Amino acid sequence: MLTALIDYESGNLHSAQKAFERMAAEAPNEKVIVTSDPDMLRRADRLVLPGDGAFPACKAALVEKTGLYDALLEAVEIDAKPFLGICVGMQMMASFGHEYQTTKGLDWIAGDIEPIEPTDPSLKVPHMGWNDLVITGTHPVLAGLRNGDHAYFVHSYHFVLADQAHRLAHVDYGAEISAIVSSGTRIGMQFHPEKSQSTGLRLISNFLNWRP
Repeated sequence: MLTALIDYESGNLHSAQKAFERMAAEAPNEKVIVTSDPDMLRRADRLVLPGDGAFPACKAALVEKTGLYDALLEAVEIDAKPFLGICVGMQMMASFGHEYQTTKGLDWIAGDIEPIEPTDPSLKVPHMGWNDLVITGTHPVLAGLRNGDHAYFVHSYHFVLADQAHRLAHVDYGAEISAIVSSGTRIGMQFHPEKSQSTGLRLISNFLNWRP
C-alpha cells in the first residue's frame, strides 16, 4: 500500500515523513512517499495533506501546483481514497477560511475556520503546546486512544463545524476546540500527530491500517 504525503511547499514535511515512514516500517508492504506529482496521487492508496501557515496561502499554493489540486479532488471525491489532513490540511477541509480574508476551502465538511477567542484572558493565542484530548466519537483511526491522551497544537484559528456529528475529539482551551473531524473516507487532525509522541504515532499507524 502506498501513502502519499502531498508536497505543495507549505509546511514542515520532514518530521511528518519520518513519523509515517517509522510506522509504515512496522506494517507489511507499506510505502510512504513525498510527492508533488499528480500521477503519484492517482496511484497512491492513501493521501496526507499537511499544512503550516496561513489558510489562504496554503490554499493558493495547493491550487497553483499544476494538476495537483485536480488530482487531489479526483482521488478523494471520486475514488474515495482515505485522506488525512493535518493542521492547516485539516482546516482546508472546511467550507471557508476567514484568516485575513475569506477563502473557499475544499468544502468536504461544512463549517468555517474562525479565530480562536478564549473566554479566559490568561489563555494566549496562538494556542501552542500540549492539550488533553476529549474523545467524543468512534472511528477506526482512534482505536486505542483514551480521554486525556496528549496532542501537540500550534494554531490561531479553529474549525467551527456546522454539524457537531463530524467531530470525533476536542480540547478545552477557553472553549471547545475541534481536534479531530471526519466525514466518510476523510479525517482531519488540528494538532500535529508527527509531534505528539505515542498518541500521534498510534493515530498514524491506525490511519495506515484503515480500510474504509
